[in-house]
Amino acid sequence: MVKEFSYRGIPKEELENMSLEKLFQLFNARQRRSLTRGINDGKRKLIEEIKAAKAGKLKNPIKTHVRDLIILPYMVDVTVNVFSGKEFKPVLIRTEMIGHYLGEYVITNKKVSHGAPGVGASRSSLYVPLK
Repeated sequence: MVKEFSYRGIPKEELENMSLEKLFQLFNARQRRSLTRGINDGKRKLIEEIKAAKAGKLKNPIKTHVRDLIILPYMVDVTVNVFSGKEFKPVLIRTEMIGHYLGEYVITNKKVSHGAPGVGASRSSLYVPLK
């Protein structure tokens, strides 16, 4: 049996039909503050592109540097390429992502893997024989 997704006890279908004011009340304070303070031009452009992609009018993949956009229910099932600081990484927006930021799903740093210490790294490495 497949578990049905619900956001704070409300199923996905009701979330899509809910007004934005009621939806904002379900979000945490930080997301609510971000959404009520207004949407700037960069976010507005990305929202329009997502709506066009959802309607099937957009042929090119969506690429964006906007990482602080909060995922809303109408954005589900759209793939957005988010910039990680080095490259664009595809993010398929799923229902579990509602209320989170877009940048949470693209990591901006990588694990540091140090090599062996070289000559001059420490006092004792001066006495390591070279091959």
